[in-house]
Amino acid sequence: MEMKFVPLNAVHEKLGAKMVPFAGYNMPVRYSSDIEEHMTVRNGAGVFDVSHMGEFTIKGPHALDLIQRVTSNDASKLVDGQAQYSCLPNETGGIVDDLIVYKVKDNDYLLVVNASNIEKDWNWISKFNNKGAEMKNISDDICLFAVQGPKAVGVLQRLTSTDLSAIKYYHFAAGELAGIPNVILSNTGYTGAGGFEVYVNKTNAEKVWQAIFDAGKDEGIKPIGLGARDTLRLEMGFCLYGNDIDDTTSPLEGGLGWITKFTKVFTNSTNIQNQKETGVSRKLVGFKMIDKGIPRHDYPIKDSAGKVIGKVTSGTQSPMLGIGIGLGYVTTANSAVGTEIFIDIRNKALKAIVSKTPLIS
Repeated sequence: MEMKFVPLNAVHEKLGAKMVPFAGYNMPVRYSSDIEEHMTVRNGAGVFDVSHMGEFTIKGPHALDLIQRVTSNDASKLVDGQAQYSCLPNETGGIVDDLIVYKVKDNDYLLVVNASNIEKDWNWISKFNNKGAEMKNISDDICLFAVQGPKAVGVLQRLTSTDLSAIKYYHFAAGELAGIPNVILSNTGYTGAGGFEVYVNKTNAEKVWQAIFDAGKDEGIKPIGLGARDTLRLEMGFCLYGNDIDDTTSPLEGGLGWITKFTKVFTNSTNIQNQKETGVSRKLVGFKMIDKGIPRHDYPIKDSAGKVIGKVTSGTQSPMLGIGIGLGYVTTANSAVGTEIFIDIRNKALKAIVSKTPLIS
């Protein structure tokens, strides 16, 4: 597959970023060190260029009907300027992708999907568009900057007359930013550190990027790579598609029952509802290491008798806690918070404990 480039690729290279292939794109994985960038976001402000993400608009009188048909959450509850985390269930019990649905106004929605699934999601949603909702893939035209951290809102506020403090979590507004009109300012993010996600047309992207860094100079704002993005989301216990949820994991197994609403009919909703009533045999849990060790993807998880009860889906050393943390599937009998489990690291069974998310709370 031919490598794709985000519009500010040259900017990241000039900043000295280490570039790696990710989801088909050439992406900055780090600029300095993962730990330094992680702590910058937790304590100050950092900017991620996540313009590889996909954006679809769905408009017209049949827009909501289509969204309701393909997503697990109830988009009819959205008010103008509200966003909703959701997923696209498949027909065999798994998940096509997780996504965010933005309601701009009646008959006008924006869907934000994972970069690796843009074509897959487009084809999947299109398959159910039998009433003629107006769909448009605007992924190549939109740049997305995640400005995250406790100082992020203050930095952005210098660039806009929109009152950011009035935009509640998982709400958004379109306003002027750095002199550019119609920028979407969304109180969302993948770090748990607070901040906004900024959607801007690629023609204005470099101007907005530079303005954010100029505005945040005194706060020590820095560009942040995908390495720290992963450790930040893991500390919060946020799922990563392809690791923690995929085509084979049901929303209920993946801990996404809270975005699975049976107030409507959606893809495979009857089977998922049956699964809710009968119970699942495995669950995605967060855990913290008791013994010293770093859990990694696919490491076996065992019980105290040495029996394999699951596997790690994501793991890392937490910069905030200084210990190994992770997510993984275990049998339901071993999924309660406080349960002792063992991670098989280099043929040693190292003790861990099932923990509530966020893992740093």
